[in-house]
Amino acid sequence: MKLFVFATLLGLTQGFVTPSTSMTSKSLTKLSVEEAPVSTGFDNFCIENVGGVKIDPEYARRYRRTVYTHDDWKKHRQQDRFLIYMGSLFSSGVYQNMKSEVFFVTSFAAIVCVWNALVTGPTGIDGTQMDPIIGGGILPAAGLPLNPFTLSGSSLALLLTFRVNTSYKRWDEARKNWGMNINHTRDLVRMANTFYDTGIPDFDPQTRQETLNYVALCTWSFVRAMKRHLSPEEEDEQAFRIEIMEKLPGEQAQKIIDAAHRPNRALQDLSYAIEQVPMHFVRRNQVQEALTIFEDNLGSSERLLTSPVPLFYTRHLSRFITIWLALLPLAIYDPFKGSWNHIAMVPAMFFLSIFFFGVEELATQLEEPFTILPMQGFCDKIYNWCFEIMSWQPGDGGRMPKPVKPQHKYFVAVPAPQEFYQQY
Repeated sequence: MKLFVFATLLGLTQGFVTPSTSMTSKSLTKLSVEEAPVSTGFDNFCIENVGGVKIDPEYARRYRRTVYTHDDWKKHRQQDRFLIYMGSLFSSGVYQNMKSEVFFVTSFAAIVCVWNALVTGPTGIDGTQMDPIIGGGILPAAGLPLNPFTLSGSSLALLLTFRVNTSYKRWDEARKNWGMNINHTRDLVRMANTFYDTGIPDFDPQTRQETLNYVALCTWSFVRAMKRHLSPEEEDEQAFRIEIMEKLPGEQAQKIIDAAHRPNRALQDLSYAIEQVPMHFVRRNQVQEALTIFEDNLGSSERLLTSPVPLFYTRHLSRFITIWLALLPLAIYDPFKGSWNHIAMVPAMFFLSIFFFGVEELATQLEEPFTILPMQGFCDKIYNWCFEIMSWQPGDGGRMPKPVKPQHKYFVAVPAPQEFYQQY
């Protein structure tokens, strides 16, 4: 049993790193990191109800789109965090999803206590042993040896460890995909802004700004279409249509909405927008290559969304842990003989079932990562930052440096220092 607990704890990983919500003073759209009307920081784990209304487990996933600030990290490290977490034990959304399983195991443990007390004779309040109430001492007490659970515990620990680690890796990969989107959208608009050829004969500053703004808009439309592509239709379809129609030209917005694969259509529009930017063909190819990264992130995210952990593995683990916990009261009945009629086994099984079912529930919650990632907040950040970068002009932060013709040191005669000639 000790080996089982140790192996389970050893295999579990933590380290949920989430983005900041900070905005610059030039933000062009309001950051909407969460659709749910509660905190997305440290104190978002008490989600049993809002305004007295019970929350559906699927809707509760919106409350887990965590975005930390410095204040949240301070709370996260505070010394009384364990007391805070324990105080929210019964209001936690994770534990709310396990009520049926926990009730079943706890009820079976209570039945075992009652049955054994009836067939072997209960212990009175004063500690005296009474005669059997049913069976006349013929019916056997319910019990199992502990050895099978000790031997199988390590196998269950390995299954749970693999399940949680695999689910966390899926969440981590999804978060990294969006991190790559954030990084490369900024990089793409930076290159477009910098590489814009201002030396063309018909250069017009207003045309330049309009072209670059269109690139920024197409960049945002791709990530917004990707967010919709990875979100449930009932949650995001209406908001997506409204936002796209408000920010994009009407015809372009409608073509994205009507497309069978909206992110692909938005990415194609972005590719066309880059082609409209006057720049050297080598630089244009460099910018176009950045779009491949977006396509890779999209493909990786689609793989995570459509391919769960093999179902036979998940189902086997669920059956294993349910049967293992349900039969465990039969094996640990005798060690609780120090309590009145072994009654302490009931709360013990209650907490054991919470903790072990909780491990499997954590893996299930992490397995599909997109409905617990603040993707709307990511899209809003990208919109703000892309347009801010496009608003920067060459030399607007100071004097432009004097153009210097590039010279290679091996092709230019460099006179020797005066000290060299003085030696001869």
